[in-house]
Amino acid sequence: MLIQFDNVEWKEIPNFKGGEKSFIVKMIDDGVNKMMLGKLVPGASIGYHQHVGNCEMVYIISGHGIEKVDDGQVDVNPGECHYCEEGHYHSLINNTESEDLIFFAVVPKQ
Repeated sequence: MLIQFDNVEWKEIPNFKGGEKSFIVKMIDDGVNKMMLGKLVPGASIGYHQHVGNCEMVYIISGHGIEKVDDGQVDVNPGECHYCEEGHYHSLINNTESEDLIFFAVVPKQ
């Protein structure tokens, strides 16, 4: 199956999972798996949350930020893939002042 994100409209989700500002996303959800092209503008975040019954892989396309993970945090940079295992916590934060954080994420079924 070919997924063409160019044919999917951007949706703005304010305060996603308790985050700051809005999560802007092109999402494909087949009822089992979610595939997302996401954007966080400067100062925006996806709130800290636990993955129960699934996991998430986040590939950073462009921009910079931080990911809070369990009891710490790591920088996120283009070309990196971050993995949140089932049962663990994470959030994604664009802590820059001038560039969007663009990423591709997959939440597969468990």
